[in-house]
Amino acid sequence: MNGEIRKFIFKDLQTVDGYIDPPDALVFLALLQAQNTHQLSGGIAEIGVFYGRSYFLFRKVCGGSEKILAIDLFDIDQEADEAVTQYSRFIENGERLHLPVDQDLVIRGDSTQLRPEDITGKIGQTRFFSIDGGHMLHHVVSDSALALGTLAPHGIIAFDDTFNPAWPEVTVGVTDVLRQRQDELATFCMTKYKTYVCRREFHDFYCRVINEAPDLYAFGHLETDFLGSKAIRLHNPMARRMIYEMMVRSGMRSLSERVYR
Repeated sequence: MNGEIRKFIFKDLQTVDGYIDPPDALVFLALLQAQNTHQLSGGIAEIGVFYGRSYFLFRKVCGGSEKILAIDLFDIDQEADEAVTQYSRFIENGERLHLPVDQDLVIRGDSTQLRPEDITGKIGQTRFFSIDGGHMLHHVVSDSALALGTLAPHGIIAFDDTFNPAWPEVTVGVTDVLRQRQDELATFCMTKYKTYVCRREFHDFYCRVINEAPDLYAFGHLETDFLGSKAIRLHNPMARRMIYEMMVRSGMRSLSERVYR
C-alpha cells in the first residue's frame, strides 16, 4: 500500500499546483497511517486548499469513507469574466486523479468568520487540521483558535510557512499561540516548511511515529528544543532537494521517488 501511495506522492500529486513538498507529504502519510493503525479517529480539515495538492493526499491516504473538509476563499487570480476558476480547477483535479471532491464538504468563504461548530457539525472532531490560509497575524490567531476548538484529544495541527521570512507574521502568530498554551500544546516535529503540534499527552506517541516511520528514514532526525518541547527536526539536505528538482524538471518525475529512499 505504501508503495502505491509513494508513487502517487512523487508522480500524480506533483501534477497539481501547490506547495506541499515530498518531505511533508511523507510526514502526513506517516501520521495519518499511525492514527489509522491505533484507531485514533476523527475528521480532517484544511484551511487553504489552493488547487488541492494536500487535499488529494488526504483523500488518497484516508480513502473515500473519511470526512475531509476543504476551506478556502477560492478567489485566486480570478477575473470577473473568466470561466475557469480556482474552484473549477480544484474539482477538475479531483476528477482527473479519480479522487472526486465531496462538494458538500467544501466551505467557500473566509475562515476567520467560521466557528468551531461550523466544522464539527460537518465532520465531527478533527484528528488532523492543516492551516495554510491567510498569512497575516489576525488570520493565524483566528485559524489557530478555530482548529483548537475542533481538535480531538489526539488531534494534530500542521502550521505551514512557520519560519518563512516572506511571511514573518505567521511565525509571530504560531509562536504566540504555542507560548500562551504551552501547558496544553507541544511541538513534536518541524520541517523546512511546516510545524506539527499536538496536545502534550500525545507528544511522545507522535515523536515515536516520526522516529520509527520507514518513509522518513531518508531524513536526518535532529532534536530541537522549542517552547518547552523536544521536537524532531527532519533535515532534508540541499543536495537531495536539488537532485529531486532536477529530475522533476527533466521529466523524470516517476523516478524521483528514489531520491527519498
